[in-house]
Amino acid sequence: MSAAPNPLARLQWRGQPLVLEYQWVGDAASAAPVVVFLHEGLGSVSMWRDFPARFCTEHGFKGLVFSRYGYGQSTPKPVGEAWAPDFMHQQAFEVLPMLFAHLRIERPWLFGHSDGGSIALLYASKFEPAGIVVVAPHILVEDLSITSIEQAREAYAATDLRTRLARHHGDPDSAFRGWNDVWLSPAFRAWNIEPELDGITCPVLAVQGEDDEYGTLEQIRGIARRVPQTELLVIPHCAHSPHRDQPETLSRAAGRFIHHSNLS
Repeated sequence: MSAAPNPLARLQWRGQPLVLEYQWVGDAASAAPVVVFLHEGLGSVSMWRDFPARFCTEHGFKGLVFSRYGYGQSTPKPVGEAWAPDFMHQQAFEVLPMLFAHLRIERPWLFGHSDGGSIALLYASKFEPAGIVVVAPHILVEDLSITSIEQAREAYAATDLRTRLARHHGDPDSAFRGWNDVWLSPAFRAWNIEPELDGITCPVLAVQGEDDEYGTLEQIRGIARRVPQTELLVIPHCAHSPHRDQPETLSRAAGRFIHHSNLS
């Protein structure tokens, strides 16, 4: 018997209908702010696996997981549409506020991974979340990132990567091409959100694996230089996805940080 489909938020964005799949996890009765999970460049609700549910249950939080435009069972990217270099700004400044208003979420915590971490940083630069946990975020484009994303393009063409992504996305080409094409476009090489970081006033936990293949530790160290209230966590023996490589370490540190910040 297949699982029931996730609920759908039906929105209007830039004059067009936008459908986003979402899922509530954790402690529905929690009095703490909702923790909203923002996925990576190839992620979705199901790509998180059970990390959000386990994290929220363990620490007594209510969580929201959703798939962005182009991902999971949300509205796919139309064939031929190229994302603009400011696609993460659009998600942070336009789509997230609409989704939060639709679901009546006020001042959440944001827990973002990779591109989702960048979106969390951008949202916090303009709005006032309770705080943010950013895991392997990007604040600028590095050669290491481009090399790994080029390798992903080769794998998509030559291996079963597309088949594996199809388990998590209604349209795997939408998910992969949207992310891969914009990151490898010449215009994206100048992408840099360091100036926006100056507007962040909420608590920030910035986490990165020591062996991250998509970015150097300059990504989180650059956040700390701009945002003095940032707490850094570098996880040994860990690559780009700490919630898969070192889930206990990440859960323990993020849960402690959120609880401590909520009490401050």
